[in-house]
Amino acid sequence: EVGLVREPFVSGADVIIEEMVKPLENPADGFTLLFSTQPFPGFQLELDWLRPELGGNWYLSKSLDKEGWLCPALFKYFESAPPKIFAQFKEGKKS
Repeated sequence: EVGLVREPFVSGADVIIEEMVKPLENPADGFTLLFSTQPFPGFQLELDWLRPELGGNWYLSKSLDKEGWLCPALFKYFESAPPKIFAQFKEGKKS
């Protein structure tokens, strides 16, 4: 754990997340987001690094044709902005 709770997503990252949780039954009640720099079984989203800006980094989802900005909290998980991020969105949240 890195100590982040309810960190807001903005500047397009929120739109990508909203699209990805649509298939979930009750995303407003919470969901689990798994992510890695390597593909893993069941990943649903691939993000490609585009450019740095204001301490954060822009990523592109080719499958959704959307860009999203990830704030500097990204560096709580990675030493540097990875060239790719793979993600999976699952029902439920950690208790």
